[in-house]
Amino acid sequence: MTTITSVDRVFVGAGPLTIADVVAVARHDAHVELDPAALDAVEASRAIIEALADDTEPHYGISTGFGALATTFIPSDRRAQLQASLVRSHAAGSGAEVEREVVRALMLLRLSTLMTGRTGARRTTVETYAALLNADITPVVREYGSLGCSGDLAPLAHCALAAMGEGQVRVAGDLVDASDALAAAGIRPLRLAEKEGLALINGTDGMLGMLALATHDLAALLTTADIAAAMSVEALMGTDAVFADDLQRLRPQQGQALAAANLRAVLAGSPIVASHKGPECTRVQDAYSLRCSPQVHGAARDTLGHAELVAGRELASAVDNPVLTLDGRVESNGNFHGAPVAYVLDFLAIVAADVASMSERRTDRFLDPARNQGLTPFLAHEVGVDSGLMIAQYTAAGIVSELKRLAAPASVDSIPSSAMQEDHVSMGWAAARKLRRSLDGLGRVLAIEIMTAARGAELRAPLLPGPATGAVLAAVREVAEGPGPDRYLSPEIEAVVTLVQEGRILAAAEAVTGPLN
Repeated sequence: MTTITSVDRVFVGAGPLTIADVVAVARHDAHVELDPAALDAVEASRAIIEALADDTEPHYGISTGFGALATTFIPSDRRAQLQASLVRSHAAGSGAEVEREVVRALMLLRLSTLMTGRTGARRTTVETYAALLNADITPVVREYGSLGCSGDLAPLAHCALAAMGEGQVRVAGDLVDASDALAAAGIRPLRLAEKEGLALINGTDGMLGMLALATHDLAALLTTADIAAAMSVEALMGTDAVFADDLQRLRPQQGQALAAANLRAVLAGSPIVASHKGPECTRVQDAYSLRCSPQVHGAARDTLGHAELVAGRELASAVDNPVLTLDGRVESNGNFHGAPVAYVLDFLAIVAADVASMSERRTDRFLDPARNQGLTPFLAHEVGVDSGLMIAQYTAAGIVSELKRLAAPASVDSIPSSAMQEDHVSMGWAAARKLRRSLDGLGRVLAIEIMTAARGAELRAPLLPGPATGAVLAAVREVAEGPGPDRYLSPEIEAVVTLVQEGRILAAAEAVTGPLN
């Protein structure tokens, strides 16, 4: 989902990044700057690693092998090869290339952890990662490979491989060898030292990057869902009385109150809503898909709030194994396990499916003359000759069906690996991948509802929509025609999807209402 940002620089230090920082670098190419004080701390922690490397006692990840080979001592003259071999062997992804913004997000988040001084990476390694981001060099990362066990091992290994000048990368969209891309940018390939292979691949950065992008996008989609619901309530001759603030206060769910406030704001001043108020209205209650939209959209908001809380904690984390403690110890730990992130990624897929499901039910009501309060069947121009928006609803229904399948949690599907050393894994990467598809589907279902509600409102003429819904309708009409004989619908659907994804539906409503929740 594309949104506008004014952030052109992101400062990376020992403290946590924000979701907005991740979006700025991953999606909008903000320049990365490194905190000099944090770089000093990076050098100080590296000195600890180098002292342990000279110790005759083995230390995991520094002078030993990894995982099931953690007790195997590695002589000092073989350790550089060990680190490079670790990265090469773990860069074992398969499938389609992962999106550029996801790769940039995971690289930024790994850089953020390196800058905490808890990993023992060298200053030159940190600076190389920043240089790759600023030079727009994007390693090729494959769809499959991460189990979310020791973090996102394979995706992060593909990035580390590129920093070593190996493998392939994208530069301005072109596929090139990493060695050539680094040479063109004046970046010296890394030759990894003790501990650095682990430090570059042992993190939840891929799933966390996708969570950060998803929370950013879902926040806008949920407000857009309120706008879509308001348009449907209006054009289906529904009532706004059920959204009253005093009724919402009887059930003090925070998200519900915010969604209801949005519905009230978007419906304010609607002549269509006003036209059927009073004793002459014979309908007692609207259908749940209209009346209960604040309850569903509100629960979605509260779930999103929990996901943002988890994301914030993870952004403040230094995930590595082993890790340098504040008092200078090097300790093994299990902080790389992706369960906290995986769970909320799955929660959000449930949210996307349910909000889309309710949206599709509102779309369907418009097309049924038994339920659409006097509109033509399928909102057709000439009944019997035209099919109207019949198949647009089929499209929404097909997407919703897929979203229900995608809502099945990945995080309960552990599968053992690494000779049963990693015998319980999070599948957080898989949860993140399916969430991205879920949010794309949600945006498309909302676009079809908005397109349908806009046509329904126009068919209420001479009654007019309200100021806010009218502004959204006008935005839709800039890219899609109004009621009339059947025509090629797919390009119009895609055009309205773009309005949703770029935040222009939201902007049109807020131009009238002011900022919505």
